[in-house]
Amino acid sequence: MNAEKTLLVIKIGGSTLGSHDTTLEDIVYLQGQGVSQVVVHGGGELVTQWMGKQGIEAQFVRGLRVTDAQSLDVVCAVLAGLVNKQLVSAINALGGKAVGVSGVDGNLIKAVVKDPELGFVGQIVDIDLTLVRLLVDAGYVPVVSPLGIMAGPFGDGAQMLNINADTVAGEIAARVASAQLIFLTDVEGVLDGSGKLISTLGPGEATELIVGGTASGGMIPKLEACLRAVTSGRHARIIDGRAAHMLLESMDKDGLGTTVRHD
Repeated sequence: MNAEKTLLVIKIGGSTLGSHDTTLEDIVYLQGQGVSQVVVHGGGELVTQWMGKQGIEAQFVRGLRVTDAQSLDVVCAVLAGLVNKQLVSAINALGGKAVGVSGVDGNLIKAVVKDPELGFVGQIVDIDLTLVRLLVDAGYVPVVSPLGIMAGPFGDGAQMLNINADTVAGEIAARVASAQLIFLTDVEGVLDGSGKLISTLGPGEATELIVGGTASGGMIPKLEACLRAVTSGRHARIIDGRAAHMLLESMDKDGLGTTVRHD
């Protein structure tokens, strides 16, 4: 991965993808224009559906999925299998070149248990971008599912962990000085207390939204990931992935969604 070349880290979630979605088309178009990209995906809603099919009740603590051993089997199967391969096959069918990996592959993500109450949910302690760099340099879009290997006592890779996909995207972007992070969400951006879109945030303002409770639910890990990413000196964006070709629009226009800037 050429150090001078901008790497676009794109986080997509199941809530923004559907038959009308143009995000994958945009990714293929940008790849054709020589833009290096890494795609990180979630898939929590589908995980919950498949847990239900297995008779497993989904439980959440402070917005994070409780992942016991039985749940982890479903998480791995759905995220690294079904969701990942659907995205890869769709990108390739559109004329792109994509390879699906998880955070387990190539020791991409190492983590420790975030909170015993959450079970096998990981907090990232290290990222090795060797595999991602090889794929990007070979002309592929790596599509990353948010799993990791437990560091420490299980350093041999015997234990996998479920990791928040927003956090994974932010950590990958933070490790590349030329990276730009874009979140495609199911809202127009970050909203203030009156429900009005905030177009630009500095690190202090973003932190205040989290601490003060204005940002809640799934927006918290997104803002935290943006704060982590902008430490490398570039900006991060949270935009509405439901709008047609919003990814391409965000590359050409300012003022779309919310931009978290580096002060």
